[in-house]
Amino acid sequence: MSDVLQIEKRGAVDWVTMNRPDAYNSLNAEMIDALLDYFQGLYMDHSVRVVVLRGAGRGFCAGLDLRERASRNSEQPESRSSADGLRSQRRISEIVMRMRRCPQPILSLIHGGCAGGGFAFALASDIRVAGRSAKMNAAFIRLGLTACDIGVSYFLPRLVGVSVASELMLTGRYIHADRALATGLVSEVVEDADLEAAAEPYVDDLLHATPLGLRLTKECLNMTIDAPGLEAAIAMEDRNQILCASGPDFHEGVRAFMEKRRPVYSGT
Repeated sequence: MSDVLQIEKRGAVDWVTMNRPDAYNSLNAEMIDALLDYFQGLYMDHSVRVVVLRGAGRGFCAGLDLRERASRNSEQPESRSSADGLRSQRRISEIVMRMRRCPQPILSLIHGGCAGGGFAFALASDIRVAGRSAKMNAAFIRLGLTACDIGVSYFLPRLVGVSVASELMLTGRYIHADRALATGLVSEVVEDADLEAAAEPYVDDLLHATPLGLRLTKECLNMTIDAPGLEAAIAMEDRNQILCASGPDFHEGVRAFMEKRRPVYSGT
Protein backbone atom coordinates (compact mmCIF):
# COMPACT_ATOMS: atom_id res chain seq x y z
CA MET A 1 0.00 0.00 0.00
CA SER A 2 1.18 3.53 -0.80
CA ASP A 3 2.67 5.75 1.90
CA VAL A 4 -0.23 8.16 1.42
CA LEU A 5 -2.60 5.52 2.80
CA GLN A 6 -1.41 3.76 5.93
CA ILE A 7 -3.11 0.51 6.98
CA GLU A 8 -2.68 -0.74 10.52
CA LYS A 9 -4.19 -4.17 11.12
CA ARG A 10 -5.45 -4.85 14.63
CA GLY A 11 -6.91 -8.31 14.46
CA ALA A 12 -10.01 -8.16 12.27
CA VAL A 13 -10.00 -4.35 12.18
CA ASP A 14 -8.19 -2.16 9.64
CA TRP A 15 -7.25 1.29 10.91
CA VAL A 16 -6.86 3.28 7.68
CA THR A 17 -5.16 6.68 7.76
CA MET A 18 -5.13 9.11 4.84
CA ASN A 19 -1.57 10.35 5.17
CA ARG A 20 -0.83 13.62 3.38
CA PRO A 21 -0.87 15.85 6.44
CA ASP A 22 1.03 18.71 4.79
CA ALA A 23 -1.73 18.90 2.16
CA TYR A 24 -4.65 18.33 4.56
CA ASN A 25 -4.91 14.79 3.16
CA SER A 26 -6.19 16.16 -0.13
CA LEU A 27 -6.81 13.74 -2.96
CA ASN A 28 -3.94 13.61 -5.41
CA ALA A 29 -3.59 10.88 -8.04
CA GLU A 30 -1.61 8.63 -5.70
CA MET A 31 -4.19 8.91 -2.91
CA ILE A 32 -7.06 8.22 -5.30
CA ASP A 33 -5.31 5.11 -6.64
CA ALA A 34 -4.55 3.87 -3.12
CA LEU A 35 -8.14 4.32 -1.94
CA LEU A 36 -9.52 2.61 -5.04
CA ASP A 37 -7.21 -0.36 -4.58
CA TYR A 38 -7.85 -0.65 -0.86
CA PHE A 39 -11.66 -0.64 -0.98
CA GLN A 40 -11.71 -2.94 -4.01
CA GLY A 41 -9.52 -5.43 -2.13
CA LEU A 42 -11.94 -5.50 0.80
CA TYR A 43 -14.82 -6.90 -1.23
CA MET A 44 -13.75 -10.54 -0.94
CA ASP A 45 -11.48 -10.19 2.11
CA HIS A 46 -13.53 -11.58 4.99
CA SER A 47 -10.54 -11.50 7.32
CA VAL A 48 -11.28 -7.77 7.72
CA ARG A 49 -14.54 -7.21 9.58
CA VAL A 50 -14.43 -3.48 10.39
CA VAL A 51 -12.68 -0.45 8.86
CA VAL A 52 -11.81 2.71 10.80
CA LEU A 53 -11.04 5.62 8.45
CA ARG A 54 -9.26 8.79 9.60
CA GLY A 55 -6.91 11.53 8.47
CA ALA A 56 -3.38 12.39 9.64
CA GLY A 57 -2.44 15.81 10.93
CA ARG A 58 -4.85 18.70 11.27
CA GLY A 59 -7.86 17.43 9.35
CA PHE A 60 -9.75 14.50 7.90
CA CYS A 61 -9.57 15.29 4.16
CA ALA A 62 -9.76 18.59 2.27
CA GLY A 63 -11.06 17.03 -0.93
CA LEU A 64 -9.42 17.20 -4.35
CA ASP A 65 -5.83 18.45 -4.51
CA LEU A 66 -6.50 21.60 -6.53
CA ARG A 67 -2.82 22.49 -6.83
CA GLU A 68 -2.03 19.18 -8.52
CA ARG A 69 -5.05 19.54 -10.79
CA ALA A 70 -4.11 23.10 -11.79
CA SER A 71 -0.53 22.04 -12.52
CA ARG A 72 -1.67 19.12 -14.67
CA ASN A 73 -4.11 21.29 -16.63
CA SER A 74 -1.51 24.01 -17.22
CA GLU A 75 0.89 21.50 -18.73
CA GLN A 76 -1.71 20.29 -21.26
CA PRO A 77 -4.28 23.11 -21.47
CA GLU A 78 -5.77 22.13 -24.84
CA SER A 79 -5.55 18.35 -24.74
CA ARG A 80 -8.00 17.67 -21.91
CA SER A 81 -11.42 16.76 -23.32
CA SER A 82 -14.78 16.31 -21.64
CA ALA A 83 -14.25 12.56 -21.89
CA ASP A 84 -10.94 12.92 -20.03
CA GLY A 85 -12.68 14.94 -17.35
CA LEU A 86 -15.43 12.38 -16.96
CA ARG A 87 -12.92 9.55 -16.57
CA SER A 88 -11.09 11.52 -13.89
CA GLN A 89 -14.35 12.34 -12.13
CA ARG A 90 -15.49 8.73 -12.22
CA ARG A 91 -12.27 7.54 -10.60
CA ILE A 92 -13.03 9.63 -7.52
CA SER A 93 -16.73 8.76 -7.36
CA GLU A 94 -15.83 5.08 -7.72
CA ILE A 95 -14.14 5.27 -4.30
CA VAL A 96 -17.52 6.02 -2.73
CA MET A 97 -19.14 3.21 -4.71
CA ARG A 98 -16.51 0.77 -3.44
CA MET A 99 -16.98 2.00 0.13
CA ARG A 100 -20.65 1.08 -0.12
CA ARG A 101 -20.04 -2.21 -1.95
CA CYS A 102 -17.50 -3.52 0.53
CA PRO A 103 -19.22 -5.66 3.19
CA GLN A 104 -17.29 -4.21 6.13
CA PRO A 105 -18.85 -1.38 8.18
CA ILE A 106 -16.77 1.80 7.90
CA LEU A 107 -16.38 4.04 10.94
CA SER A 108 -15.01 7.49 10.10
CA LEU A 109 -13.26 9.60 12.73
CA ILE A 110 -13.59 13.21 11.59
CA HIS A 111 -11.53 16.10 12.85
CA GLY A 112 -10.61 19.46 11.41
CA GLY A 113 -11.44 20.14 7.79
CA CYS A 114 -13.67 17.65 5.99
CA ALA A 115 -14.58 19.17 2.65
CA GLY A 116 -15.52 18.18 -0.87
CA GLY A 117 -14.42 14.62 -1.52
CA GLY A 118 -13.53 14.23 2.15
CA PHE A 119 -17.10 15.15 3.06
CA ALA A 120 -18.31 12.56 0.55
CA PHE A 121 -16.15 9.89 2.19
CA ALA A 122 -17.57 10.76 5.61
CA LEU A 123 -21.13 10.56 4.27
CA ALA A 124 -20.43 7.23 2.55
CA SER A 125 -19.26 5.73 5.84
CA ASP A 126 -21.62 3.74 8.02
CA ILE A 127 -20.87 5.49 11.32
CA ARG A 128 -19.33 8.91 11.94
CA VAL A 129 -17.72 10.20 15.14
CA ALA A 130 -16.56 13.84 15.17
CA GLY A 131 -13.85 15.63 17.06
CA ARG A 132 -14.66 19.07 18.45
CA SER A 133 -12.66 20.71 15.64
CA ALA A 134 -14.62 19.03 12.85
CA LYS A 135 -16.11 21.26 10.17
CA MET A 136 -17.66 19.75 7.07
CA ASN A 137 -18.97 21.25 3.85
CA ALA A 138 -19.92 20.55 0.24
CA ALA A 139 -17.13 22.76 -1.01
CA PHE A 140 -17.74 22.15 -4.72
CA ILE A 141 -20.38 24.88 -5.06
CA ARG A 142 -17.86 27.47 -3.92
CA LEU A 143 -15.45 26.43 -6.67
CA GLY A 144 -17.64 27.06 -9.70
CA LEU A 145 -19.27 23.61 -9.68
CA THR A 146 -22.51 22.22 -8.29
CA ALA A 147 -22.73 20.81 -4.78
CA CYS A 148 -24.00 17.52 -6.22
CA ASP A 149 -20.82 15.50 -6.39
CA ILE A 150 -19.42 12.09 -5.38
CA GLY A 151 -22.67 10.91 -3.84
CA VAL A 152 -23.29 13.92 -1.59
CA SER A 153 -26.72 14.62 -3.12
CA TYR A 154 -27.67 11.00 -2.40
CA PHE A 155 -26.36 10.56 1.15
CA LEU A 156 -26.81 13.97 2.77
CA PRO A 157 -30.63 14.30 2.45
CA ARG A 158 -31.02 10.74 3.73
CA LEU A 159 -28.90 11.56 6.78
CA VAL A 160 -30.09 15.03 7.78
CA GLY A 161 -33.29 15.60 5.76
CA VAL A 162 -33.91 17.65 2.64
CA SER A 163 -34.15 21.03 4.38
CA VAL A 164 -30.76 20.94 6.11
CA ALA A 165 -29.18 19.25 3.09
CA SER A 166 -30.50 22.00 0.82
CA GLU A 167 -29.08 24.68 3.09
CA LEU A 168 -25.65 23.08 3.24
CA MET A 169 -25.45 22.24 -0.45
CA LEU A 170 -26.84 25.48 -1.87
CA THR A 171 -24.68 27.70 0.34
CA GLY A 172 -21.53 25.63 0.83
CA ARG A 173 -21.68 26.52 4.52
CA TYR A 174 -19.70 24.54 7.05
CA ILE A 175 -21.53 22.36 9.52
CA HIS A 176 -19.58 22.13 12.77
CA ALA A 177 -19.45 19.27 15.23
CA ASP A 178 -22.24 20.27 17.61
CA ARG A 179 -24.77 20.94 14.86
CA ALA A 180 -23.69 17.77 13.06
CA LEU A 181 -24.60 15.87 16.21
CA ALA A 182 -27.92 17.69 16.58
CA THR A 183 -28.93 16.88 12.98
CA GLY A 184 -27.91 13.23 13.23
CA LEU A 185 -25.01 13.57 10.82
CA VAL A 186 -22.61 12.14 13.41
CA SER A 187 -23.20 9.71 16.28
CA GLU A 188 -20.98 11.38 18.87
CA VAL A 189 -18.71 14.38 19.43
CA VAL A 190 -15.55 14.05 21.52
CA GLU A 191 -12.33 15.94 22.00
CA ASP A 192 -9.98 15.44 19.08
CA ALA A 193 -7.43 13.67 21.26
CA ASP A 194 -10.11 11.16 22.31
CA LEU A 195 -11.23 10.09 18.83
CA GLU A 196 -9.35 6.80 18.79
CA ALA A 197 -10.55 5.89 22.27
CA ALA A 198 -14.10 6.83 21.28
CA ALA A 199 -13.91 4.45 18.32
CA GLU A 200 -13.07 1.43 20.44
CA PRO A 201 -16.56 0.81 21.91
CA TYR A 202 -18.08 1.00 18.41
CA VAL A 203 -15.51 -1.46 17.11
CA ASP A 204 -16.12 -3.76 20.06
CA ASP A 205 -19.88 -3.72 19.47
CA LEU A 206 -19.45 -4.34 15.74
CA LEU A 207 -17.25 -7.34 16.43
CA HIS A 208 -19.88 -8.73 18.80
CA ALA A 209 -22.00 -9.53 15.73
CA THR A 210 -21.35 -12.67 13.72
CA PRO A 211 -19.11 -12.02 10.69
CA LEU A 212 -21.92 -13.01 8.30
CA GLY A 213 -24.55 -11.10 10.23
CA LEU A 214 -22.45 -7.93 10.12
CA ARG A 215 -21.88 -8.18 6.38
CA LEU A 216 -25.52 -8.92 5.59
CA THR A 217 -26.75 -6.09 7.81
CA LYS A 218 -24.72 -3.55 5.83
CA GLU A 219 -25.92 -5.11 2.58
CA CYS A 220 -29.56 -5.03 3.70
CA LEU A 221 -29.34 -1.41 4.84
CA ASN A 222 -27.93 -0.49 1.43
CA MET A 223 -30.76 -2.27 -0.34
CA THR A 224 -33.71 -1.26 1.83
CA ILE A 225 -32.88 2.47 1.81
CA ASP A 226 -34.08 2.42 -1.81
CA ALA A 227 -36.50 -0.49 -1.55
CA PRO A 228 -39.79 0.07 -3.39
CA GLY A 229 -41.78 -0.83 -0.29
CA LEU A 230 -42.14 -2.81 2.91
CA GLU A 231 -42.56 -6.17 1.18
CA ALA A 232 -39.24 -5.84 -0.67
CA ALA A 233 -37.46 -4.87 2.55
CA ILE A 234 -38.95 -7.77 4.50
CA ALA A 235 -38.08 -10.22 1.72
CA MET A 236 -34.42 -9.17 2.01
CA GLU A 237 -34.57 -9.40 5.81
CA ASP A 238 -36.16 -12.87 5.72
CA ARG A 239 -33.49 -14.16 3.33
CA ASN A 240 -30.68 -12.78 5.50
CA GLN A 241 -32.06 -14.20 8.74
CA ILE A 242 -32.31 -17.70 7.29
CA LEU A 243 -28.78 -17.46 5.86
CA CYS A 244 -27.43 -16.48 9.28
CA ALA A 245 -29.48 -19.03 11.20
CA SER A 246 -28.18 -21.85 8.99
CA GLY A 247 -24.58 -21.44 10.15
CA PRO A 248 -22.73 -22.43 13.33
CA ASP A 249 -22.20 -18.84 14.47
CA PHE A 250 -25.91 -18.40 15.21
CA HIS A 251 -25.84 -21.35 17.63
CA GLU A 252 -22.64 -20.03 19.23
CA GLY A 253 -24.27 -16.60 19.61
CA VAL A 254 -27.29 -18.10 21.38
CA ARG A 255 -25.10 -20.23 23.68
CA ALA A 256 -22.94 -17.23 24.56
CA PHE A 257 -26.01 -15.14 25.33
CA MET A 258 -27.44 -17.84 27.61
CA GLU A 259 -24.06 -18.37 29.31
CA LYS A 260 -23.48 -14.61 29.67
CA ARG A 261 -20.11 -14.67 27.92
CA ARG A 262 -18.61 -13.17 24.78
CA PRO A 263 -19.22 -15.36 21.69
CA VAL A 264 -16.34 -17.00 19.84
CA TYR A 265 -17.28 -17.09 16.17
CA SER A 266 -15.86 -19.24 13.43
CA GLY A 267 -14.92 -16.17 11.43
CA THR A 268 -16.73 -17.13 8.22
